[in-house]
Amino acid sequence: MAFPRVAIVKRWHRRTALLAWVALLGTLPAEAAVFPGPGEVVGRSLLREVRPGESLIEVARTYDLGFNEIAAANPGLDPFVPPTGTPVTIPGEHVVPAAVAPGRLVVNLSELRLYFVPVSGPPVVATFPVGTGSEGTETPPGSYRVMEKRADPPWHVPLSIRREHPRLPAVVPPGPDNPLGSHTLRLTDDGLMIHGTNRPWGVGRAVSHGCIRLYPEDIPVLFRLVPVGTPVAIVREPVKVAVQDGRLLIEVHRDDGAQIDYAAEATRLILARDALGQVNALRLFRALAEKRGVPVDIGR
Repeated sequence: MAFPRVAIVKRWHRRTALLAWVALLGTLPAEAAVFPGPGEVVGRSLLREVRPGESLIEVARTYDLGFNEIAAANPGLDPFVPPTGTPVTIPGEHVVPAAVAPGRLVVNLSELRLYFVPVSGPPVVATFPVGTGSEGTETPPGSYRVMEKRADPPWHVPLSIRREHPRLPAVVPPGPDNPLGSHTLRLTDDGLMIHGTNRPWGVGRAVSHGCIRLYPEDIPVLFRLVPVGTPVAIVREPVKVAVQDGRLLIEVHRDDGAQIDYAAEATRLILARDALGQVNALRLFRALAEKRGVPVDIGR
């Protein structure tokens, strides 16, 4: 079958845009989530088998996913000792949150994932899994700004953490023992930051003291993409709706902190697109019940 010339040219331009960003950012991780944009849906999901001695934690990092994403997409599968040869869903497709806009960095607490669309350069959507604050030290939603960027940062240990761990020094120098990792983006004067980590297993979990963690291989990419002064929105969007290639999609994440009526929120988003008549109710109710965190086609 012959492809229309317009489609070929469009695809060539999208691939060229991504290659231009790769050249700008340097060597990217094998599965780095920087996609040609703009678009309401980025990435792709796939299926593969568990290899000998492999856990879902390792599979998640290989595909630049958080632990929460791989676990939710594969309910019933032991994430720590999955049987060799078991099919595993790699949930690499993501509906872009409504809060995302060019030049704004968005952290969606509901899915533990960060999104950024640069203002200049080729159109791309960058998205990375994150770790966030644990119970009692939750990452606070709100509007912020990147106040400072720093490579090889020392960690000035807060007094609250030194009380919990009195053997810690006042300052931890850069290096493998520094929990800030290789780069930081400071959002507030009182220490809220986006940074790397020396504990990558915490990405995709709520385990920090409030800061936002990225994999060691992801934070340098974000650091180069995001300029000082960039606005930052930390939001909760457990339900996302998009239209891609004629498909009506919904992505639902389990987020007890959101305190919303999932069915009402889904209805609101679908009505906003004037798409209620396109909905297959059974598919919609199943997606809302399962909350697997993957885009689901709910069209008729």
